[in-house]
Amino acid sequence: MRGQRLAVVLLALVAVALAGERTRAAERALGDSLAGALQAPGIDPWQTAAVAVDLRSGATVFAQNATASLLPASAGKLPVSLAALDVLGPRFRFRTEVVGVGERRGRVWHGSLWLVGYGDPTLAVSDLDRLARSFAATGIRRVDGRVFGDDTRYDSRRDGIGWKPSYLGRESRPISALSVAKIPITGPHGSAIASARAYVAALERRGIAVTGRAGARRAPPGASSIAFDLSEPLSTLLRRVNAASDNYVAEVLLKELGAMAAEQGSSAVGIRVVRRTLRDLRVPLSGVRLADGSGLSRFDRLTAESLVAMLRTATTDPALARPFLASLAVAGVSGTLERRLDTRPTRGRVVAKTGTTRRASALAGFVGRRYVFAILQNGRPVPYWTARAAQDRFVTILARS
Repeated sequence: MRGQRLAVVLLALVAVALAGERTRAAERALGDSLAGALQAPGIDPWQTAAVAVDLRSGATVFAQNATASLLPASAGKLPVSLAALDVLGPRFRFRTEVVGVGERRGRVWHGSLWLVGYGDPTLAVSDLDRLARSFAATGIRRVDGRVFGDDTRYDSRRDGIGWKPSYLGRESRPISALSVAKIPITGPHGSAIASARAYVAALERRGIAVTGRAGARRAPPGASSIAFDLSEPLSTLLRRVNAASDNYVAEVLLKELGAMAAEQGSSAVGIRVVRRTLRDLRVPLSGVRLADGSGLSRFDRLTAESLVAMLRTATTDPALARPFLASLAVAGVSGTLERRLDTRPTRGRVVAKTGTTRRASALAGFVGRRYVFAILQNGRPVPYWTARAAQDRFVTILARS
C-alpha cells in the first residue's frame, strides 16, 4: 500500500512539474510573440517601452525597458485623470456664476454684473443663454452699468510649459478659468472680455439692454449672486479627456486641482497635487516628470511601469473604477480607437488611451478583464503608422492568448 501511495504522489508531482513547464513554455512563447510584435522599421527598440500584466495572476507577462523615462504624448492625460477622480470625485462639476453690485429700481439694474468663471471647460453660448434667461426672469430689462468677465481663479498663463508655439490655438485654445467655446479671442485678457461680450449678447437676445461696454475685472467681495450654471459631472468630462483626447479639458483639470487642493490655480501647483496623489496611491514615480496635463509638453516623461500601475490602481479602487474605465476609448467603437482594432478579437475588448505627437506614440489600457498594458515609443520622429501597427499587433496577440 505504501508503495502504491508513493507512486501516486510521485505521479502527481511529475504532473505538476510538467504543467508548470508547459505554463512557463507558454509564457515564454507569449513573451517572444509580444517582443516580435514591437519590432518594426524605423522603431528604435531602445526608445520603446512596454509592459503587460496578467490581471488574474498578477504576473508580468512582458516587460521591455519598463522603467525607461519616455515622452508619453496623450497618455500623459492618465495621471491627471486619476488624480482628478481621486481629489475632486466623479460627481464634481465646474461652476459659472453671474454676480452683481448695485441695486434694482423697477425694471433697471443700476450697477454692474460679473460673469465669474470657475474653470468650466465646456462652457458654451447655450449656457450663457440659460444664465441670461434666469436674469430675465427677474423682470429686469436694462443694466445701467457694465458687464465684466472674471477669470482670476486661475493664473494668467494661457499655454503649457514646453509647448510648441503652434500648439496654442491649434491643439488647445488659451487656458482660462472663463472661456466660452467657439468665440473669437484676442489680447491678454481675451477670454474674459470675449466671454463678457458673449454674455451681453445673450442678455440682449432676452430683451435686456446693457449700457456699458464689456470688460475684464475681478468681482468684488460681497457681490450678490444672481444666477449660476453647472457643467457635466467629472465622470462625463473625462470621456472628453481620454476617449476624445481633448487637450484643453485636461489642462483645465490640472489647474483646477491646484485651485481646489492648494488654493492656487496654476499648472505647476496642479502637478504637485498630481504627484502627491500618485505617491499616495503607490504609483512608482521614478522616471516620471510632468509639465502639463495634456502630454503635449516636450518636458513630460512617463514609464511603462508607472502607466500600468496607474491603470491597475484605477480599477482596484471601487470609487474610481467605473468612471475611469468609462473614460477610455473602445476599440472599433468610440473615441480615438473608433477606427482601430475594429475586428475580432480586439473590437469592443480593448479599452485604452492613445497618444500621438511627432516624437512619441503611445497606447495604454486593458484587453478585456485579462491584461493591462502600456506601450511607449519615441523617435525623432517616430513613424506614425508603423508605431500604431506595432501597438495593434501587440494587443491583438494579448487578445488571442
